[in-house]
Amino acid sequence: MELKSNGIIGQSASLAGVFKILGKVAPTDSTVLVTGESGTGKELLVRALHAASPRADRPFVPVNCGAIPRDLLESELFGHEKGAFTHALRSRPGRFELADGGTIFLDEIGEMEPGLQVKILRVLQEKEIERVGGTGCRKVDVRIIAATNRNLEECVEAGTFRRDLFYRLNVGTVRIPPLRERPEDVRVLAELFLRQYTTKYRKKLAFMDITLDMLAQYRWPGNVRELQNLVHSLVITRQGPRISPRD
Repeated sequence: MELKSNGIIGQSASLAGVFKILGKVAPTDSTVLVTGESGTGKELLVRALHAASPRADRPFVPVNCGAIPRDLLESELFGHEKGAFTHALRSRPGRFELADGGTIFLDEIGEMEPGLQVKILRVLQEKEIERVGGTGCRKVDVRIIAATNRNLEECVEAGTFRRDLFYRLNVGTVRIPPLRERPEDVRVLAELFLRQYTTKYRKKLAFMDITLDMLAQYRWPGNVRELQNLVHSLVITRQGPRISPRD
C-alpha cells in the first residue's frame, strides 16, 4: 500500500512504523482510532487510509465533532425529518447517510457529549441510524474512522467518554508521533514546504544547512502545521537568496 503519494512525507523510523500499521488495517473494514497532537496531520493520514481501502471509490465524509455546536451535531450526523425542530422545513440526510458505502471520519471525537456517544455506539453495533424526529431506522454501510488529540483512556476514567465506545473504536489504533519525536523529518518537510511556496510566489530561496539544523532542534509544539506556517511566512518576507538562522 502506497501512502506517501497521498501527501504523508517523512523518513523517520517512527513514521515508518505508522505506515506499517496502516498497511495492515487499510485493507480491512475495521474501525480505526487515530491519535496525535494537534497539527500532526491526522486527517491527511485518514484520507490516505481511505484511499488505500476497498472503499476508495466511495464517499469520504469528514465531520469535525469539535467545530459543530452540540445541539446541531446530532442532526448533522444522522439527519432529520421535516418538522423535527424549528426551521426543519424539509427532511435532510445526515453525514452517515451521505457516507453510505464509504468512510465517515469523526474528527475530535473526544469532544462529543456522552448522550451522542450512545448513538455512535449503536451505529457500530447495529449498522443503522435514526434521523432526528424520525420513527424508523435506516441501515447504513459505513466504515468509521475516529481521531482525537485527547487521551481517551483518561477521558474514560474521568467519566466524559463512554468506556464501551472506546473499546469499540480501539480496534485498530494508529498514533501519529509529534514532530519533536522525529527531527529527521523536519528537514524533509521544511524543504518540501519551501519548494511549494517558492513555486507559488515565484521566488528563489534555499535554506542554509545551519538553518535546517536549527529547525530540527526546535520542539515544534504546533507540529507540522507550525512548521508549514513558518516556512510560508519566511517565503513571503525573505527576499533571498538563502534563509539564515537570523531569518
